Amino acid sequence: MNKLPGTILEARERGPGDSGGETQDRPSNRSSTHRVLRPAITLLIVLTVITGIAYPLAVTGVARALFPAQAAGSLIAKDGEPVGSKLIGQPFSDPKYFWSRPSATSPQPYNGLASGGSNLGPLNPALTEAIQARISALRAADPLNRAPIPVDLVTASASGLDPDISLAAAYYQTARIARIRHLSLHRVRGLVTAHARHPWLGVLGEPRINVLELNLALDGMK
Repeated sequence: MNKLPGTILEARERGPGDSGGETQDRPSNRSSTHRVLRPAITLLIVLTVITGIAYPLAVTGVARALFPAQAAGSLIAKDGEPVGSKLIGQPFSDPKYFWSRPSATSPQPYNGLASGGSNLGPLNPALTEAIQARISALRAADPLNRAPIPVDLVTASASGLDPDISLAAAYYQTARIARIRHLSLHRVRGLVTAHARHPWLGVLGEPRINVLELNLALDGMK
C-alpha cells in the first residue's frame, strides 16, 4: 500500500524513536511552564512578606509610637489593672452605679464578637415588651423619680456596644445615686459635669459621658 507523507496512517506507524512535531514540542512546553511558574511563585512570596509581615509591623509600630493608648485598645485601668475599654460598654445593674445604654447582643450584653442591634421594627411587640421592662427596672430602682426617662436608657443602639450615654441620661440617675451613696445631689451632678465630653470643635458629635469612667470616678468619691 502506497503511503503519502504527512497522512494519518504515516503518523500512526511512527515508532517511539521517530522524531515528530509532538515530540519536539514537549521540552519547549515544559520550559515555558517553568518560565511562568518561577516569577509567579517569587511574586507570591515577596507580596506575602510585604503585605503580611512588613506592612502590619510598620503600621503597628507607628501607631504605638504616635497613639499608644488607642493602639493598645483604649483600655481603662484601675490600680494598674485594666478593667475595660473606652470603646466598649459594660452592663451595670446595681442602683448605686450609673446604668449604661441597653445592649441587644447575644449571648450576653456588649459582646464584641456579635456586635449588632435587635433588628426589631417599631411595631414589633417584642420591642415594646423590652422597652417596658427597662422602664419598669428604672422605676423600681428609683420610685421617687417621676421625670421622663431619656430614650437612650431604654433603647439599644445599632452596635450594642455603646460605652457612652447622653448627659440627660446621666443627670436622670443622679438623684438615685446620691440617695443610695449618701452624697449630696450637687456633688453627684458636678461629677457628671466634670466628666462630660462635648462636641469636637463645638460642632461634631453630641454631648456624652463614658459610663465606666464615670462609675470609677464615683467609687473614688468619699
